[in-house]
Amino acid sequence: MTHYQKLFDIAADNYGIVTSAQAKREGISDKEMSAIASRGRIRRLGRGVYKIVDYIPVENDPYAEAVALVGLGSYLLGESVLAMLRLAPTNPTRIWVATSRRVRKALPSHIRVEPAPAGVEPTEYDGIPSEPVADAIRTCKGRLMPERLRDAAAEARRQGYVTEEEERALLAFVERR
Repeated sequence: MTHYQKLFDIAADNYGIVTSAQAKREGISDKEMSAIASRGRIRRLGRGVYKIVDYIPVENDPYAEAVALVGLGSYLLGESVLAMLRLAPTNPTRIWVATSRRVRKALPSHIRVEPAPAGVEPTEYDGIPSEPVADAIRTCKGRLMPERLRDAAAEARRQGYVTEEEERALLAFVERR
């Protein structure tokens, strides 16, 4: 199996994304990654993050890329969770990512990094690490209009992301001043 085939296998289940760390675990050095990139088979998204050029884009690519660019242990936060799951209209020009690590690398201007909220245990939606929906709705209080948060809670219930009891608790939380 060629190095490119190994990279493709990694990226196939990860929105076409492969990191240098994943490549190293497969025995592919940074120098070999650069060579594959110079041949046009992968493109560099950011420090240590690459995307397979032959990958067919899907709707959630920007969210997966943002989390990969911020790095290990990061996850989608608040508005971006609601947007990705189509629970509420949000600002599409920004992707919010939480991390407990310090981020020093340059990131695209559309990625907003915030400290990971205390007590939140990330989950995955569509294979992308994310703040749980109920927590995301709480995070958005004060950022989104209460009507949108109420609609998001109802839609989350309809789609099965929260229980009826959780929906009631979220509605009460949104109404509190």
